Amino acid sequence: MMSPCQQHALGATLLVLVQGWALSVSQEYDYYSWPSDSFQHGRFYTKQPQCVDIPTDLQLCHNVGYKRMRLPNLLEHESMAEVKQQASSWVPLLAKRCHSDTQVFLCSLFAPVCLDRPIYPCRSLCEVVRDSCAPVMESYGFPWPEMLNCNKFPFDNDLCITVQFGNSQATQPPVSKICTQCEMEHKADGIMEQMCSSDFVVKMRIKEVKKENGERRLVAAQKKKKLLKVGPLKRKDTKKLVLHMKNAASCPCPQLDDLSGSFLVMGRKVGGRLLVLAIYRWEKKNKEMKFAVKFMFSYPCSMHYPLFYGADPH
Repeated sequence: MMSPCQQHALGATLLVLVQGWALSVSQEYDYYSWPSDSFQHGRFYTKQPQCVDIPTDLQLCHNVGYKRMRLPNLLEHESMAEVKQQASSWVPLLAKRCHSDTQVFLCSLFAPVCLDRPIYPCRSLCEVVRDSCAPVMESYGFPWPEMLNCNKFPFDNDLCITVQFGNSQATQPPVSKICTQCEMEHKADGIMEQMCSSDFVVKMRIKEVKKENGERRLVAAQKKKKLLKVGPLKRKDTKKLVLHMKNAASCPCPQLDDLSGSFLVMGRKVGGRLLVLAIYRWEKKNKEMKFAVKFMFSYPCSMHYPLFYGADPH
């Protein structure tokens, strides 16, 4: 999330944009024009564009630095319910702090600032966020979505939102940073939400860990594995259980420093491979873990959406 200073900086930037509209807008910038009728980008709208308050339960953007947004937004979401549903999928990415401009970029599309005409993010803003965050998403088996294809956005000029807080985080995290799959805290709510986001959950012992092609490969011991959530797993998947941790060959994973004991592993099946989303050491005396496992099937997963899911709703 942005600090108060960063929010102020964004507000100041947007104020400059507002003040420049009267002098800057001309016929050559039709790409940015908000249509006067109900048709845009090949789609008919049932509602005319309007300015609305950013609701406090729009967690992705409620503290972005401005209070009013345009609806429909720049991703063609017509209702606030649709905005909330789609935006909630991206909240976990903010917690990963893969780039300081992640919130600015996403909210420029999900909750665009309310002006006479819409302001798109610049292509450079999209690119720095993508270059930093795509590897993190890929670690969880989620590609950078087509709806955020940076080639769709304009080159830098005074009519688009540029990089706000620099490029210091626009490279992949240093190798000393803990692997994304190993960052999880032993809190019941977090564990259960992670279970909701996962295709399968298994309690297992690990026979060996191999590093190859930039990833870790976990080979489960044949015995003492228990499937708590089967999902799309087939018999052949579980007979010889092999799990992959993408982009995790060089980063540390404290949980795997000692392979004795059991592990709680959650993941997704992507292209026939089983990708690890989260790995916890199984701790018998940990009340948070025991609670999460006991009540995992009664947790309201329908209220949550897959981690980093960003598929184009159309």
